[in-house]
Amino acid sequence: MKKRNFLKTSAIAASSVFIPKSLMSYEQSSKKLRTAHIGVGGMGFEDLNAISSHKNVEIVGLCDVDSEALVKSKLRFPNVKTYKDYRVMLNELSDKIDAVIVSTPDHTHAPAALMAMKKNKAVYCQKPLAHNVSEVREMRKIAEEKNLITQMGIQVHSFYDYKLATLLIQSGIVGRVSRVIAWSPKNWGYDGQNPKGVDPVPSNLDWNLWLGTAEKRPFKEKIYHPGNWRKLVDFGCGTLGDMGVHIFDTPYNALALDVPKRIRNKCRKPNGFGYPESNKVTYVFPGTSFTTEELEWIWYDGKGAPYSQKELRLPNKDKLPLQGAMFIGEKGRLLLPHFMQSPKLIVNGTYQKIDIKHYDPKGDLGPKLNDYKRDAPKHYHQFIDACLGIDKVSAPFSYSARLTETILLGVIAGRFPNKTLHWDSKKAQFKELEANVFLKGVERSF
Repeated sequence: MKKRNFLKTSAIAASSVFIPKSLMSYEQSSKKLRTAHIGVGGMGFEDLNAISSHKNVEIVGLCDVDSEALVKSKLRFPNVKTYKDYRVMLNELSDKIDAVIVSTPDHTHAPAALMAMKKNKAVYCQKPLAHNVSEVREMRKIAEEKNLITQMGIQVHSFYDYKLATLLIQSGIVGRVSRVIAWSPKNWGYDGQNPKGVDPVPSNLDWNLWLGTAEKRPFKEKIYHPGNWRKLVDFGCGTLGDMGVHIFDTPYNALALDVPKRIRNKCRKPNGFGYPESNKVTYVFPGTSFTTEELEWIWYDGKGAPYSQKELRLPNKDKLPLQGAMFIGEKGRLLLPHFMQSPKLIVNGTYQKIDIKHYDPKGDLGPKLNDYKRDAPKHYHQFIDACLGIDKVSAPFSYSARLTETILLGVIAGRFPNKTLHWDSKKAQFKELEANVFLKGVERSF
């Protein structure tokens, strides 16, 4: 069915349907979805390749503060106009693009995405959705007010194993869940001292634009760009904001959780520069239909994570996967390794076979055999197809904002080691007034 006919048929079938502004923009302007990309180095280059692999996508603009990243992407798309300032690109191409892909360091996610959204563009934004809670709430608000098509870049959200785990939990395979334990031994923290001195800014980097809204500071080689910004409080969100988003996603989605009401982080004292290299974050969530009256969630990261404990012991003295999550329910446990490994059911200390046909009789979840090359573009293509009016996104900002807020509350708790913080979701503030300072970030004019 052609897109124009699809929209016409949908309108007749349901007179209450409201076509998203981002979709109307597409309908009025082109036969292909025209995209602009902010950040095309590292993960941004992978995002660019995945988005462009959709047959109905036309790449229109490329932006990066690093000229070397632009040169690399320009080799793939020689006829596409390039920019180093996303603000210039969005203003110049406003009537020539339909969707914007944001793949920058975390602190630039919200400024870039919000500018695009205010221009009524669909947005695909890498995880975590933003760098602070106020930005997350604003992104969700704008998306809902403008009815925009949005998606957060948590690609495994669309992989078979994660969809299967969600189906199993919501089908009651372990009963109501009382605890989730999740972990990653990655270390996106920094316990050292603030760097001293100044290094020359590389000729390929616009340092002012890289800093963006963050406080101005001297450039130091191998500290900020291109790879270590995740460790630093002004730019990234630590291991919790990197791997935590991926590993939280499936249990969070499967249990239909909202934001937590209490958070505690056991870690070293803050140094004002880097995140702790080791964290144990304990969340308490209000109960849902899939959990007990309250749900306790424990996250471990850093070298040696997680700590050995009875609830993580596996049958046959098997080793835990390097990263993953364990659901602890009334009738057993479900282990979900990260990533591309099937969930495992454990009852009374032994593995139990899962009859997948019982839970997915029609095979709606798709192919069972893992194939990263085949599956990696799915999440991106879902976003494109949603913009084209032939699919729905599974991680819109209405969902991913709540997930990211949960992550960020744990990050803030790291500023107050071993102290329980009480979160009032309706008021969007902590009971502990000193913690509210960290709900917003710096907004430097640049």
